[in-house]
Amino acid sequence: MKINTYIENERLLTGMTMKDKAEPENGNMALHACESADHVRSNRQQLAGFLGCSPADFVFANQTHSANFHRVTEGDRGRGADDRETAIPETDALYTFDSGIVLCTLTADCVPVIFYSDENSLTGVIHSGWQGTVKEITLKLFRHLQLEEQCDPRRIHVQIGAALSQEKFEVDEDVYIKFHDLGYADEFIEYNATTNKYHIDNQLTVQKQCELAGIPAENITIDRTCTFQSAEGFSYREDRKAGRHVSFIQRKA
Repeated sequence: MKINTYIENERLLTGMTMKDKAEPENGNMALHACESADHVRSNRQQLAGFLGCSPADFVFANQTHSANFHRVTEGDRGRGADDRETAIPETDALYTFDSGIVLCTLTADCVPVIFYSDENSLTGVIHSGWQGTVKEITLKLFRHLQLEEQCDPRRIHVQIGAALSQEKFEVDEDVYIKFHDLGYADEFIEYNATTNKYHIDNQLTVQKQCELAGIPAENITIDRTCTFQSAEGFSYREDRKAGRHVSFIQRKA
């Protein structure tokens, strides 16, 4: 199984699974977009082996491109791991203060955000497709963590995972207007007069949202792998039947 490991130390293990032709369905991790649920369960079992845990330690949400987030507790352990019906409903970001739980987010072009704090046991993941970005899910979650969970944003570290590149994220004026109306995304937008299309860098827009929430720029890292252009990427824009990557974070007990 191909995994981009972002952090691996005595406290944390974070990364993103990549497309792998040697695995069932190329390493697809999504029960909602698969040919066989058993193939996905097999792939998730392999990931659990890499993490040194059980799939019963995973937590997944049924992602709906919302701005909804959920604080995961011990009672949520295993939700969505084997069955979509048990996943946390209508949620696109998860965070926890509990160790051993593996928070997971599924993407195929959308921006995955993995984060942790070095002042406490906070870990989390965010699914920010363009709809989530214009709904400011990342900014809203980090402001919530500051105001309601008393987390210092200056102590939060962010890994933005592989996603659709600006070159390949081509949109019409209706989507451009939504980004423009944010008031801070214009520098991440290019207009192609030949095609009358706009090209938006969703990763950098999400990074800007992290910074607006008070996270220092030096605490943010971006994997600039394009999920469309890379042979190791699942791209919904390229193939509507594409599988999904899973980005994950586990704070060890």
